[in-house]
Amino acid sequence: MQPAVGSAVLSPRSRAPESWAAAVPDAPLSPDLLAEVEAVAAGWMLEFTCHCLCRHFRDGRVPDFQRSRDAAQAIINGLPKITAHQRKAVNLCQFLARIAEGKSLGYHFESDQRISPLESALSIWVQLEKEESKLEKLHEDIRRLILIQAVAVYIEKGYYKEASEVLDRLDSEPNKTLRMKLTMIINRRDPYVPFLQNFSYNLLMDKIKSYIDDFLKKSAANFLIKAAVKEVEAKRLGGKASQDKPASVVKTNHGNILEMEQRSHIEAHTPLNPEMAPFPRIKKRGRTDACRNLQNDLQNLKNNAETSSHRLTGQKKQLQGRLLHNCPQKINNLIYRIQI
Repeated sequence: MQPAVGSAVLSPRSRAPESWAAAVPDAPLSPDLLAEVEAVAAGWMLEFTCHCLCRHFRDGRVPDFQRSRDAAQAIINGLPKITAHQRKAVNLCQFLARIAEGKSLGYHFESDQRISPLESALSIWVQLEKEESKLEKLHEDIRRLILIQAVAVYIEKGYYKEASEVLDRLDSEPNKTLRMKLTMIINRRDPYVPFLQNFSYNLLMDKIKSYIDDFLKKSAANFLIKAAVKEVEAKRLGGKASQDKPASVVKTNHGNILEMEQRSHIEAHTPLNPEMAPFPRIKKRGRTDACRNLQNDLQNLKNNAETSSHRLTGQKKQLQGRLLHNCPQKINNLIYRIQI
């Protein structure tokens, strides 16, 4: 059973890649050169996305893993061809996507919907083993655990018939002793046998994470990763230098705006000193009575127009000053009405 590498099915709910248009450079490239440039850039992006996918899987960041899985799927689907160098990254992305859904029997990655995610993952793992120059015990442990769990996920749910069908489909498994052991467990119909507890799904995940750690060490030299790290470090240094500048040196053509804003903020929130206030404070009720009295005084002043001009003018100014303080909203109207 071979993995569907060409289809790049990473998500059980895969969707068609969206169309996009590449930006045209100032100096147009020839079609042949552009095709080669796209292939090289796509290879970098594939390695970078695969690296991120492995990190998120190892660290258990599910939303980030799903985002990287979808990105990897789009990149793989857009590759004109998969080179021998890229095949391991493609297989690893497909493998982790299936392992992540290993317990979800309702998810399907193959056209044959009888095949569970773990069965599909096992076939891809066989391809990964073929690409290794030397098989280690870790590879054998992972292969054995995938086979056990491909059967165990059905036994745990009481689907013994389906578990038996899994073994029938994996008849090419060379470990005959393991196949016989799993057949006995299915016939006993006991999901809590010590054998399944010793070779649990959590143990499988731990083994796969150990394999990922080794892969991440080798893939850290990816060109895109190095370039991105340099860019981020440069921005952090630039941001830190900007934050370390004193406020007095942040200036514009209009002067030190920051200093002016700080001074305005301080002045706006500084309590008003009562001794420096232009007028004493007056309660609301007392101000109404004072306005009424001052209006009467001004009206009497108008009626006594026979009084000497000098004296009358002095009294008017005195009353106007009092009215300005107590009821400034009426001062203009009242002064206009008094024609002296």
